[in-house]
Amino acid sequence: MKVFTTDKIRNVVLLGHGGSGKTSLVEAIAYLAGMTSRMGTIDAGNTLCDYDKEEIKRKCSIKTSVVPVEWDGYKVNLLDTPGFHDFVGEAEEALSVADAAIIVISGKEGIEVGTKRAWDFCEKRKLPRICFVTNMDDDKASYREIVQQLQEMYGKRIAPFHLPIRENEQFVGYVNVIQQKAKRWNDKGTVDKFDVPDYSQENLSICRDALVEAVAETSEEFMERFFDGDEFSEDEIRSALRVGVHDGSVVPVLMGSNSQARGMFTLMADIIKYLPSPDTCKCAGINTVDNTVFEADYDFSKPKSAYIFKTIADPYIGKYSLIKVNSGVLKPDDTLFNYHRDTEERLGKLYVLVGSKAEEVSELHAGDIGALAKLSDSQTTDSLSTKKNPITYIRTPISKPYVYRQYRTVKKGDEDKVSQALSKLLMEDLTLQYVNDSDNGQTLLYGISQVHLEVVQSVLLEKYKVEIELDKPRISFKETITKKSDTEYKYKKQSGGHGQYGHVKIIMEPSGDMETAYQFEQTVVGGAVPKNYFPAVEKGIAESVKSGPLAKYPVTGVKVTLYDGSYHAVDSSELAFKVATEQAFKNGFMDAGPVLLEPIATMTVVAEEQFAGAIMGDLNKRRARILGMNPLDGGYQEIVADIPYLGLYEYDTSLYSMTRGSGIFSYEFARYEQAPNDVAQAEIKNNQ
Repeated sequence: MKVFTTDKIRNVVLLGHGGSGKTSLVEAIAYLAGMTSRMGTIDAGNTLCDYDKEEIKRKCSIKTSVVPVEWDGYKVNLLDTPGFHDFVGEAEEALSVADAAIIVISGKEGIEVGTKRAWDFCEKRKLPRICFVTNMDDDKASYREIVQQLQEMYGKRIAPFHLPIRENEQFVGYVNVIQQKAKRWNDKGTVDKFDVPDYSQENLSICRDALVEAVAETSEEFMERFFDGDEFSEDEIRSALRVGVHDGSVVPVLMGSNSQARGMFTLMADIIKYLPSPDTCKCAGINTVDNTVFEADYDFSKPKSAYIFKTIADPYIGKYSLIKVNSGVLKPDDTLFNYHRDTEERLGKLYVLVGSKAEEVSELHAGDIGALAKLSDSQTTDSLSTKKNPITYIRTPISKPYVYRQYRTVKKGDEDKVSQALSKLLMEDLTLQYVNDSDNGQTLLYGISQVHLEVVQSVLLEKYKVEIELDKPRISFKETITKKSDTEYKYKKQSGGHGQYGHVKIIMEPSGDMETAYQFEQTVVGGAVPKNYFPAVEKGIAESVKSGPLAKYPVTGVKVTLYDGSYHAVDSSELAFKVATEQAFKNGFMDAGPVLLEPIATMTVVAEEQFAGAIMGDLNKRRARILGMNPLDGGYQEIVADIPYLGLYEYDTSLYSMTRGSGIFSYEFARYEQAPNDVAQAEIKNNQ
């Protein structure tokens, strides 16, 4: 692939609801650019972006793919992201290096949850954007309704650039709202100009007014002229649109048909014309030598630096670190310094990825997106720079996973293979975590949703040939006591030669410190239990609190006082006193009003206001206590509640169903509370 300078580059992320047409849009653009000889389809499983077997099987994007397109002397790096929230980390990584966005909307399905989420992503990051309506060849597609909905939701910023023209139920052309001219596609793939049909005049007038009003909003001078009834020239409109799109005050709406490859020429022309090149964007890091701000600003003349926004660690494709060059010009065999790892990396060859294929390039200029193969230590969100000018960039915040399941290997002996495979998946996917819960004898896998975890399970089997089972996790209950008890135990065993003898008398009572498993004191007088056996007694307590007598959960908040006992000059041993203590602990614990404590989380749920009632009803069924509700911008409601960890199981699935996918939740551990009797009895019965 050719080398492109910063001003000739556009970095555009494709966002939108799952199934809205992002991947097929890239396919149509790549075909028209001459990158492929025929367009692939989702159903056939032969698209540039969805090359992974899991994506082909599920017929949806799971990972972000990069497709650099050469178009009219420019390079447009298209980042095709998954539309479903299950894979939100992939979208967040792509957003971290995008300078603009295309929000893809299905003309048939209209505004969906993923559309609103895409808009919110852009608002949060202040990204310039274009809305592109697909499926205009479908009879059920309604461009006018989508534009009206967008205007109702986002106001006068929405500027429709085109109107579809249909003849005999066929999508045959469009009206250019700026030029007020109609164009019809011909067999050569170009367009023929013709007069705007009478039936389009009314819609043209509505769209033209909306476009001119959006232009008027870009400056006070234009606003005054708008109210005075002045007409804007085409050049004035385009100049104002360029400024407005850059600062986000104008959002163009375009349309087309992916399957017919119509509308892509105008989309690509407008991407180049209206969306910013990296050299007009800001980018800053920190010089770690003197802690000063390094204004990179995608300047090719400044010291070299880059940011790793994604890692691919595929057993078939190999390991690639996807980067955006923030300053300077990278060349093969450059050596760059990773401040985070305190190591130097020799780059070797430079690549650009086109879907799953790596193409070698001779240089990567500031603002460009490329790939480095087989970096030894560097990971996603790390920064690379020269050792003389060590720069670090702010790490991209990635969504935290809250859905977890217990997992175990199907085949004995596969534990190491699973661990190695998971470490590679964790390298690729920052929203995936696994935790060794030694207290409950389980290994937990955390993800964004149940679907996310099922995909991981399938990938492990397909790519790494290891199989795991996902199961309901064992909740981290704890056991404690509510009363005081006095107990003793004498351990006496005689069998040829030396026997075993240990005798302890202990008092057990609540310690008042629920953060600490146990407190140990001794008040023995007269040497009834020699001092050298005190450590053995404490060791017996330490072993006992790992698995309590009530339901085999860890014990907390217990004070144990050794006050008396007896020993045998010959038969006593540390082992005997440890065993005696464990038995005494068990008996004393059960006599001291034992109770089960369950973990409580403070959870925040955000969803559209219309679903608040259903959410609260469901939370009540899960024994949650509503703490408050807060209205948010955009018609959203935030609900805060305390909820037992038992109630979190499969909550993601329930919330998705209740809110049609618009709800998200997060939580953090709050405290332990005494479990209700029915819950406690069920846990005790399950663990007997």
